[in-house]
Amino acid sequence: MLAGTTGRVVVSGMGKSGHVARKIAATLASTGTPALFVHPAEASHGDLGMIVAGDAVLALSNSGETPELADLVGHAKRFGLPLVGITGRAGSTLARAADVPLVLPDAPEACPMGLAPTTSTTMQLALGDAIAVALLTRRGFTAADFRVFHPGGKLGARLSRVKDLMHGPEELPLTPPETRMDAAIVAMTARRFGCLGVQGADGKLLGIITDGDLRRALEAGGGAALMARGAAEIMTRAPRTVTPETLAAEALHEMNARAITALFVVDGEGRPVGILHIHDLLRAGVA
Repeated sequence: MLAGTTGRVVVSGMGKSGHVARKIAATLASTGTPALFVHPAEASHGDLGMIVAGDAVLALSNSGETPELADLVGHAKRFGLPLVGITGRAGSTLARAADVPLVLPDAPEACPMGLAPTTSTTMQLALGDAIAVALLTRRGFTAADFRVFHPGGKLGARLSRVKDLMHGPEELPLTPPETRMDAAIVAMTARRFGCLGVQGADGKLLGIITDGDLRRALEAGGGAALMARGAAEIMTRAPRTVTPETLAAEALHEMNARAITALFVVDGEGRPVGILHIHDLLRAGVA
């Protein structure tokens, strides 16, 4: 029913249920289901005008007898709006009025007196989150969609794309495969990425030379022998790369999994178009 709603999901509740309702509305809105919270008391004093044709109402009341919800429930029935009720009592007024009553398990409140809303509000919250996730899955909501609604903070940073953080072509440390290592090391140190890409005549990335490659080559043959060799002899072939559309969080995972600090960014033909360093992720708040 909620997935078929063309308008918004209007969530409402009084007291502690109202606080939970606000959170449910926020979670729905941030996961692709347009939603808003309407205070039931304010609804009786004009805010019913916020609830229009095409909307659905999700009302929360553990007792199912909250008087402040009466006008909102009546408004929904009057205009034929779908009404979902979350309540702890199957025979309550809200449960009987709802098109779909969602009845919570009969569990005592956690407080010693059994009065303070604790267990009931926890169940309401869990059910609200379950509804939001079910709708998210049904809509095929992706990480890219998620970022549209979460541009700020660390979450927004993790959902950014590599193209938003990478260094462009003008900063790429690249050299041809025939370059002698004495010149290759100069080219490598001219940049601050701690690596050097080896680019073929067709523009594709053939390999990468890192500090680790240099150390291994020195241990194998000494400095003089290393300097006379070509870049193609030292490089690690078929290095791990990412595309501009890769999520920053995925790039970070790749770096952590392989204990590396930089990734070349390539286009669909394997040509380098940028480079991403761990420091770029740190500055953006991804790491």
